Amino acid sequence: MKNILGRKVGMTSVFTDDGRYVPVTVIAAGPCTVVERRSKETHGYEAVALAFGDVKKSRVNRAMAGHYKKADAEPRRWTREFRDDIEGVEAGQTITVSEFEAGDRVDVVGISKGHGFAGGIKRHNFRGGGASHGSMIHRQPASNGDTNAGRTVKGSRRPGHYGVDRTTHQNLEIVRTDAERNLLLVRGPVPGPKNSLVLVSRTTKQKAAP
Repeated sequence: MKNILGRKVGMTSVFTDDGRYVPVTVIAAGPCTVVERRSKETHGYEAVALAFGDVKKSRVNRAMAGHYKKADAEPRRWTREFRDDIEGVEAGQTITVSEFEAGDRVDVVGISKGHGFAGGIKRHNFRGGGASHGSMIHRQPASNGDTNAGRTVKGSRRPGHYGVDRTTHQNLEIVRTDAERNLLLVRGPVPGPKNSLVLVSRTTKQKAAP
C-alpha cells in the first residue's frame, strides 16, 4: 500500500546516486495505523482509514475517542481515508515509509499557505501598470470586462482571499527514504507550511519516459 500520512519538515538539497544535486522536501511520514477498513457491503465504498500524529488524550473528543477504542488503537492527531491501492490492507496494520522506495512517483496533497486578502499582482501574477510619476495605476487590476453587466462575471480574476486551499502536486519523485527515522525525501516543493499535514500516495498521472 503506497499511501501514507506525514508532516512537512522543511526543504534541503541532496546528491543522488547518479550525481544530481536536487532540492528536496523532507516529510516525516508514519508510522500510520490502519484504524478502520471500510467495505462496500457495509459503507457503500472501499477505503482504509489511516491515523497519524501524537496527541494528548484530553485533546480528543468523545466521538473520536470511542472510534479509536473500537479499533483498539491509540488516539492520533489526524485520520484520513484512502480509496486507491488498498488491496490486502486490514485494520490494525502499521504503514511505514518502507512501502516506498527511491524512484517512485507520488502525489502529495496539502493545505497551501495563507496569504490573506491579496491583490491581482500577488494573486494572479498581473503585470501591473506604469511605474512613472502620474500614471496613477501601479498595482491596480485596471479593466476587467464589461462595466454595464450588472454582475461579476464568473471566472474573472480579481483581488480576494488567497491561499488555504487543498492543493495537489502531482508526479513528484521520491529521491530517498529513511526507514529508521521515518523520512521521505521528495524532489521539489510540496504545499503547506512547516509541520502541516500532507497526504502521500501513488501518482495517478505518471509521465511517459522520454
